[in-house]
Amino acid sequence: MDHSRIRPTRAEIDLAALRANLAAVRALAPKADVLAVVKANAYGHGAVQVARALETTDVRILGVALVEEGLELRSAGVTRPILVLGGAYEGGYDVMVQYDLWPTVFRPEHITGYAAAARRAGRRQVMAHLKVDTGMGRIGVLPDEMEGFLAFAAKYPEVKLDGLLSHFANADLADADLTSRQIARFKEALAVMRRHGIDPSFRHLSNSAGVLDRPEVRDGLELNLVRPGIMLYGLTPASWLSSRAPLRPVLSWRTAITHLKTVPRGTPISYGSTWTAPRESVIATLPVGYADGYARSFSNRADVLVRGRRAKIAGRVCMDMMMVDVTDVPGVSMGDEVILIGAQGNERITADELAALSGTIHYEVLCAVAARVPRVVSDVATI
Repeated sequence: MDHSRIRPTRAEIDLAALRANLAAVRALAPKADVLAVVKANAYGHGAVQVARALETTDVRILGVALVEEGLELRSAGVTRPILVLGGAYEGGYDVMVQYDLWPTVFRPEHITGYAAAARRAGRRQVMAHLKVDTGMGRIGVLPDEMEGFLAFAAKYPEVKLDGLLSHFANADLADADLTSRQIARFKEALAVMRRHGIDPSFRHLSNSAGVLDRPEVRDGLELNLVRPGIMLYGLTPASWLSSRAPLRPVLSWRTAITHLKTVPRGTPISYGSTWTAPRESVIATLPVGYADGYARSFSNRADVLVRGRRAKIAGRVCMDMMMVDVTDVPGVSMGDEVILIGAQGNERITADELAALSGTIHYEVLCAVAARVPRVVSDVATI
């Protein structure tokens, strides 16, 4: 018995939608290889399940943020190349060599630590991708430091710089000026590498916004690898990009009614009595709360779907439970399925809708779905 499914709260992962979204990436970048970003538990969708599904496609590389995330995939039997994007490797070089995880390098100690681990393991050479900071201002070698960094790295032949990458800062904001400058700086960095006798096999700058909006970074020539993240999961980085590709949400978040009661007018509900029944009301209790990633800021604001109708959260979201006013849902019953994110009948609750309620972005809403919410996959055989 799968004991993780005793509670009816679950996140359903539609692998047919994942496959369709990958096809949309392919349609936009037919000549480029794909690095599928599965960091942050595949944006909350379940990294192991998503990575296993993507391994059955021609996705070339999987991208994670942490060494630990790469180890989770290797422990689950994932064999596809894995690039670790985060750059926090202290104490992890030997593990990366042992499990064939490729680091993103941009500091001298990345080179020395990785090279020393290769020697300890008896490896003649290990692979890495070099990151250049073209304008994000987060991590990466600054463009005017490229020459010196490559000269330093040349002293450590154990490390093969087989990739060059950078990351767009404002591509989702339609900031054409900065995005164009970043592309130009990237190409200058690539020219510097080639002058040093390095022609990296993988050259990538394009996140989801780049895939959707900038043909020159998905040409399959100078830039021959694209890095879709959020669009693989069926959402666009910004609403103005939503018409660029036919994407389908991969995740739906479901639970069920576990308690139902009728209360008189004036009855307070939940902590702090922030909601009081304005009439005789039918209140449903759901076994999901902020410990599952359903934010407390949704209290008294967010809707759920019950029997194809919207019903509002009544009172504060608790750690493990929350209550919903289902007075206007005809025939509501114990055990009825409830949609937190997803579609039911003619209605849909989106991650964007929830994000707007708490002043954040849909990335955060999806990534917040906690590990204790089981990910249940469908359509495994067809991806």
